[in-house]
Amino acid sequence: MSVIDVGGSVREGEELDVRAVGNWLIEHGAEISGPVEVTQYSGGASNWTYRLKYSNEDLILRRPPKGTKAKSAHDMAREYHVQRALSEFYPVLPEMVALCQDESIIGCDFYVMKRVEGIIPRANLPKELNFDESQVRELCINVIDKLIELHQVPYEGTDLEKIGKGDGYCRRQVEGWDKRYDKAKTLNVPSFKYVRNWLKDNIPADSKTCVIHNDWRFDNVILDPNNPTQVIGVLDWEMATLGDPLMDLGSALAYWVEAGDNAIFKATRRQPTNLKGMFTRKEVVDYYLEKTGLQTENWAFYEVFGIFRLAVIAQQIYYRYYHKQTNNPAFKDFWVVIHALHIRALKLIGMQKIEANDVAQKYIEKMKDILGK
Repeated sequence: MSVIDVGGSVREGEELDVRAVGNWLIEHGAEISGPVEVTQYSGGASNWTYRLKYSNEDLILRRPPKGTKAKSAHDMAREYHVQRALSEFYPVLPEMVALCQDESIIGCDFYVMKRVEGIIPRANLPKELNFDESQVRELCINVIDKLIELHQVPYEGTDLEKIGKGDGYCRRQVEGWDKRYDKAKTLNVPSFKYVRNWLKDNIPADSKTCVIHNDWRFDNVILDPNNPTQVIGVLDWEMATLGDPLMDLGSALAYWVEAGDNAIFKATRRQPTNLKGMFTRKEVVDYYLEKTGLQTENWAFYEVFGIFRLAVIAQQIYYRYYHKQTNNPAFKDFWVVIHALHIRALKLIGMQKIEANDVAQKYIEKMKDILGK
């Protein structure tokens, strides 16, 4: 089926030593045979993900990027163990094969898992699906329901208790991401001073503690090729932890681009949330709160936090490009997106007057001209 994502050519400078990996797999009990076909998935802007297609096995390898700024954000061992512990309670996880912490193999930690064959919904749904509005709505609800299902996992008394500190999550996250932004800041991005201070002044008590994904997006789910509104896999668990589910939801909405959003966000959209039938961000929040029974008096905090957190993640990636630790052209204009996220956060907080950095404002106007907005 042509809509199934099989990856593409390996990016220059990100080649994989498949001979070393193959030998290591055999030494660790994998029964692989025949030549291997290697492709690379383009969706990840952080960790690198490869498909290893042998004649008798279809595997996925995950490794951190070169020139990593924040090693804790690319902990392959942690991601591997989280998935192993969670799979008992959440049956849409890929099967883990093996973890390598011997840097002599390919120069870094990595892990291998079995590939789940299906459709990964990226910026645009495959035309072959030909979804109508009702099917888009069904897909939207199913993706949100899978997040809600994760937030109900009974982690207490299991190995999942070890993946996070739990209570006090909101405060730790605000303080932690605040420090990360300082460490990754470059000269061409805003300070976020007002936003950061506002977040610190408005930290709520945790709504509850549960297992959270921390990077919930459509392009981190796999759809059933025979019933493509149904989720059969969830990927990218590097930031999963124990925390506040409303923080997870707020972070997810930072990626949620609606039909009425500005040109910058439309140009950087990476999931099909703009389609007719998709919930708006407000509808997502209303649906989630109604279905879970959770309540909040200051939803803006969670959404603003999600936007700031996304800005930090983008800045950590852009830091590598800025300092020539990667030449991936996809990262070239991340600094512009960071300015746009800054403005969006300020608007959500409710400031009446917003003064953008002159360079960023000029670039935004240029982007509007290019995109005809």
